[in-house]
Amino acid sequence: MEKIASFQVDHLRLKPGVFVSRKDRFGETVLTTFDLRFREPNKEPVIDQPALHTIEHLGATFLRSHKTWANRVVYFGPMGCRTGFYVILEGDHSSADVLPLLREMLDWMIAFSGPIPGAAAAECGNWQEQNLNMAQWEARRYAKILENPAKENLNYPE
Repeated sequence: MEKIASFQVDHLRLKPGVFVSRKDRFGETVLTTFDLRFREPNKEPVIDQPALHTIEHLGATFLRSHKTWANRVVYFGPMGCRTGFYVILEGDHSSADVLPLLREMLDWMIAFSGPIPGAAAAECGNWQEQNLNMAQWEARRYAKILENPAKENLNYPE
């Protein structure tokens, strides 16, 4: 089997940021997959599982409810390595195109209070494993990375 594209990215050179992971075409439709890299791979500890799960619930809720982007959101979820998330959007987009959306999502997460959306036994297979405080800490940390991102925080290393 051929090595898939995400395993061809040099994770030893990858920094936190937002990157276009791939673009897939289905006829006239383009899907852009973004790598929302919260942590530097193989150098920083991974995101705590309950925080990761809460960010997944909050991020998916925010994006799928967004007044402008909701109808273009295909997926939001965690990376198996727990260093970040993937978001898939319909359309041909760049990292710079989605920065305002991501900043808005992070601000919403940071300000969020109340019950975690979808954190009920009937709605989630592991509903009790949530940590809003740590999710908000992670969101604040990532928001700082995206405040004034350098070029290396917007493009995969070559």
